[in-house]
Amino acid sequence: MGGEAGSKPQVLIVDDEDRFRLTLGKLLGSRGYPVDSAGSGPEALEKIRDRAFDVILLDVKMPGMSGIEALARIKKESPLSEVIILTGHASVDAAVEIMKLGGYEYLLKPCPMDELTARIDAAYEKKLARERVAKRPQ
Repeated sequence: MGGEAGSKPQVLIVDDEDRFRLTLGKLLGSRGYPVDSAGSGPEALEKIRDRAFDVILLDVKMPGMSGIEALARIKKESPLSEVIILTGHASVDAAVEIMKLGGYEYLLKPCPMDELTARIDAAYEKKLARERVAKRPQ
């Protein structure tokens, strides 16, 4: 699913808190982002197998599969998707691990909506640039 300039990225919200997923989904949807959501890492992986997402918003602290573990599996399954980690708990160790695993950004919850959408758009631009490079003849 590549987009043209000006199109909105397909966003997947992965968070075990129903209210957070619903609220964020409505806020992003009202700004024109096509949004889907998953309540766990395994559910997110299922959705990624069925459909390509441009940007994935991923919570770190989830029961069962942690966000860090989910990130590693998501990047294997869908290497071009950009993953933005959302967390309520700042941790330098977690941030380093996230970047090593290919995470795009690490944001603290609650994140101002304008900042979040700016980061989503920047992540999408990076994904589109990588897709263009990948399509170039060798």
